[in-house]
Amino acid sequence: MINASEIDILPGVRGDLDEPLTSGPASALIPILRTLIDKGWIQVSRVIPWTAPDGAAGFQPGPPLPQRDLAVLLSEATNWEYPESGEWFGCLTLTLTEAGRKIPR
Repeated sequence: MINASEIDILPGVRGDLDEPLTSGPASALIPILRTLIDKGWIQVSRVIPWTAPDGAAGFQPGPPLPQRDLAVLLSEATNWEYPESGEWFGCLTLTLTEAGRKIPR
C-alpha cells in the first residue's frame, strides 16, 4: 500500500517490507499483491511519459492493466528488478484506487 501511494516502480515494494519478504523471492509477494488488487485497493499499470504544464518531461502511471494479464506480468522476474538502463517507461507501477485512498494510514 505504501508503494502504491508513492511514485515508484514495482521493485520499490521491497523497500517498504520487513524480512523475510525483503530478500525473499518475488513469488512470495504475488499473493499479497493479488489480495490488495482483488480487494480493489490497488491497481497495476505501466509507467508512461507525461509533460508538465511548464513543458518539462516526466512520467506518470498509465491506465490500469487488465486483471487477466496480471498473473503473467507479476510472475516475470524482470518486472521485480530495477531496469539496468535506469529508464522507468514501461515498468510496472502500483497505484491506489479510490477505495485504497480511503484506508487510514
